[in-house]
Formats: sequence, structure tokens, C-alpha cells
Amino acid sequence: MATENYEEAIGQLTKLISEKADLGEVAAAKIKQLTADLEAAADRFNPDQRIQTGFSQFKKEKYEAEPDRYGALATGQAPKFLVFACSDSRVCPSHILNFQPGEAFVVRNIANMVPPFDTTKYSGVGAAIEYAILHLKVENILVIGHSCCGGIKGLMSVPDDGTTSSDFIENWVQICSAAKSKVKAEHSSLSFEEQCHNCEKEAVNVSLGNLLTYPFVRDGLVKNILTLKGAHYDFVKANFELWDLDFNITPSTLV
Repeated sequence: MATENYEEAIGQLTKLISEKADLGEVAAAKIKQLTADLEAAADRFNPDQRIQTGFSQFKKEKYEAEPDRYGALATGQAPKFLVFACSDSRVCPSHILNFQPGEAFVVRNIANMVPPFDTTKYSGVGAAIEYAILHLKVENILVIGHSCCGGIKGLMSVPDDGTTSSDFIENWVQICSAAKSKVKAEHSSLSFEEQCHNCEKEAVNVSLGNLLTYPFVRDGLVKNILTLKGAHYDFVKANFELWDLDFNITPSTLV
């Protein structure tokens, strides 16, 4: 409605200028300036309007169009996947893998990293893994890296002496410092950009390894009721790689 009012006002002012050739120069200039101001206001991004429009479209085209799906979700969830993905706005896993509501329990953070088990540090990630495995009974864990990852670039740029220039970012990305070390050792002749590309995938493998430090993840793998998969999404070339790792897991010591 607001946009229509803007367009109507602009149209009327434009018509007035064209019809009233005898308007004084000052009046005509003021009308032209007002027209320009209205056009600028009409083009200005309105976050509230974007949110409201987005929800209205979702409600009409999806929620109301699929009453059975959303009715079932109102009673609970039983996702098949626990997905770790980057917070990058270009790599929403539900969008690129076409996950429907209820299919994936998703954790997003800088550079899609999984820290090792620690009951006090990074407990938010640990809580998500514990809830997904023990309560939701997910059957698959998927860690997705991606092209042009700023978090990985940040990791590869951390000085060797460990000094940091941010409050959180550098400490967080060093969760996968082993990936950086491996890439630097094995691909020292590559350009920085190519090293980052390799590290995007290697960091996924480090995160998969870190998942093994969670007892309930190990137990699920030993019992063959859980799988771990790594992936890399290249949004520049529209490629998606998926892989498994053989960790040679052995059962926990039985008492």
C-alpha cells in the first residue's frame, strides 16, 4: 500500500509538471526535488516490509498449500539429518539441498566447524549434537564446507605466532588449525586462494574427526545407526561433492 501511495504521488507530480508549463522556476524545481525524494524513499529497503512479505508468501504458497505436512510437524519432529553448515548467507543447506521442514536439524556457524567434545567450552554446539543424537535420533551427520569461505580465509591468515585481532573469530576458526597446518605442509607451492580452497575441504575432515570425540556419536557409529559424511558446495561452479571417511571405529570398552 505504501509503495502504491509513493507511485501515485510521483505520477501526480510528474503530470503536474508536464501540464503546468507556466509554473514558476522555483515552484517547478521544488516539485522536481520532491519527486526525486519520493522516488528515493520508494526504493529504500524496508526490513519490516521484507519480513512481512516473506512470511505472507510462505504462508500462502507453502503452509496453507501443504496442511498435512505442517499439521504433522505441529506434533513433533523426526529429522533424518544433523547438518553443520556455514552462516554465510549464500549457502543455506535447506535451499541448496532442498530439505523440507522437518528433514534436517541444522547448526550454522562461522566456517561450519565442529569443536571437539568439551562440557564447558562451545557447549552450544555440544548441546545441539547431544539433542540431535540422543533425543531426535538422527541417522546422518553431514558437515558442509563451501567455496569462497571467509572463515577459512581467516583461518589461513592467522599469524603463526597465534596473535589475534578480533574478539571471537580467530579463536573460533582455530578449531580447525590442524587443517591449516596440513594444507600449508602439503600445498606450500599453491597460491593463497588455492590453499584456502583445499583448506575448505580439509577443515570438514577435521570437524568429522572432532565429532568422534563425542561419546554418543561414537556409539552410534559402532552400532551402525549413524553415519558421518563430509561435503563441499562450490556455488561459483554449482558443484556439490559428498564423501565418507573410514575411521576404523572400535567399540567402547565394555564393563
